Amino acid sequence: MDFQWVAIALGDVVWMSLAFALGFLSRSVGLPPMVGFLITGFLLSIQGVASGEVLQKLADLGITLLLFTVGLKLNIRTLARPQVWAVTGLQTSIVVVVFGFAIYALALLGTPLFSELDFPGAMLIAFALSFSSTVFVVKVLEDKGELTSLHGRIALGILIMQDLAAVVFLAITMGKWPSPWALLIVLLFPLRPVLLHMLQRVGRGELMVLYGFLLALGGAEIFELVGLKGDLGALFIGALIASHHKAEELAKTMLSFKDLFLLGFFLSIGMSGQLSMEIVVISLLITPFLLFKSALFFGLLVAFKLRARTSLLTSLNLTNYSEFGLIVAAIGVTSGWLENDWLMILALCVSLSFVISAVLNTSSKWLYIHHGKFWRRFERPERLADDRLIDIDRVAVIVIGMGRVGTGAYDKMRDLHGDAVIGIDIDPVTVRRQRATGRKVLPGDPSDADFWDRVQAAHTLELVMLTLPKLNMSLAVLDQLAAASFKGQVAATARFSDEVEALQQAGASTVFNIYAEAGAGFAAHVLDNDPGQSIKK
Repeated sequence: MDFQWVAIALGDVVWMSLAFALGFLSRSVGLPPMVGFLITGFLLSIQGVASGEVLQKLADLGITLLLFTVGLKLNIRTLARPQVWAVTGLQTSIVVVVFGFAIYALALLGTPLFSELDFPGAMLIAFALSFSSTVFVVKVLEDKGELTSLHGRIALGILIMQDLAAVVFLAITMGKWPSPWALLIVLLFPLRPVLLHMLQRVGRGELMVLYGFLLALGGAEIFELVGLKGDLGALFIGALIASHHKAEELAKTMLSFKDLFLLGFFLSIGMSGQLSMEIVVISLLITPFLLFKSALFFGLLVAFKLRARTSLLTSLNLTNYSEFGLIVAAIGVTSGWLENDWLMILALCVSLSFVISAVLNTSSKWLYIHHGKFWRRFERPERLADDRLIDIDRVAVIVIGMGRVGTGAYDKMRDLHGDAVIGIDIDPVTVRRQRATGRKVLPGDPSDADFWDRVQAAHTLELVMLTLPKLNMSLAVLDQLAAASFKGQVAATARFSDEVEALQQAGASTVFNIYAEAGAGFAAHVLDNDPGQSIKK
């Protein structure tokens, strides 16, 4: 019997255990687990462990699934906003010029490693640093439940525009132009009804999981065959079926698989090469350029009529370097434009930027609440329609989160209190669907301090019902209610017993454990509908 697989498994257990321990430690101190995964990669790299083929395949699969799930929530109209395409173009141009000249100045000063750079090489590195990480940003937005918020949609649109620029760059530098067969991609649109029909008929469970993998990997393979970036194929297929009512359920079904495979991506970033003191020093020198990039995003977004809060949160989401920089560096090294050490320098810069971005995003709401006056100084008087503050008048009950549970709660409260009840949801698609059924639902971000300042001005709100899918979203709303000195009742839903305690400590007056109370609710429903018959003993 061949026991070779046991040796492989034991090696896997070592890095999995280390990744778990550091990921758990990161979460314990308020940082995303991915920071611990990055540190795991660097520790393994220091021990001489290289990123193998299996780990790289896991990373590639994780990115493909990630972009597929992004496509399931993508609104193509977002890309047409000038806040997306114009900001992306301006930001990339300015960053390349400023970073490029700064790096070339260091080369002229004879700084180690920089001294061997010519002007085109400096511009190439600047171009690599102009991108933000799609993988990191989407993961952060998903964890915070803000992927469908306005700032989340703007950030996602900018990332997609950057990805398209990446495709053009790869085509020019590698001579890898799309095949003439790429025009046949348009034939996927007539195939859309078939894909939607299968999604409707596939049911749930393992068959839905398999269908999700088939769509993601199939879309990636089709794009690769015609000379396009495979990840964009997964994104395209996801967007193609995003309007179906089961798209959200499919995204939730793929969530655990995506998160597991993305572990390979974050480990591989840290295992890109061997560190040296010179590489560390230069990386520490380049990483602070990130703050200029963030400030530039904020200034451009405010200039394009976004509120200071929306601009700030979007900018903090994009305050990182992209793994695409490693691809640019690899091309530069292969073409002889850069020294091999630049690949590891950019890998370390990307990793450090992830840590910085994780810290900033964890404290993003605090930064706005405590320094709101400073940020609002940069606002323009004009407002976009979906970025205006909401003034709620004569409302007694607000249901926040209009999913299935929220919809049921809204209908019940509406029967009791009539027009004094409204629903609030961060997702504009959900708002449109709810309005189509006749429900009074408004778009809004309840974790926004300005939102609650306007609500409190009416002095009529008595009850807030939180039916949000993620604990951190409910806690963020409770923090804002406490800051606004809300005196009414707050009811919240929870899925697990530890969430009940956390919500109560945060200020919820009533917490309903959905899973724990499901049985009691079912029994009450049966008794309410029993035609007067009693169970005989």
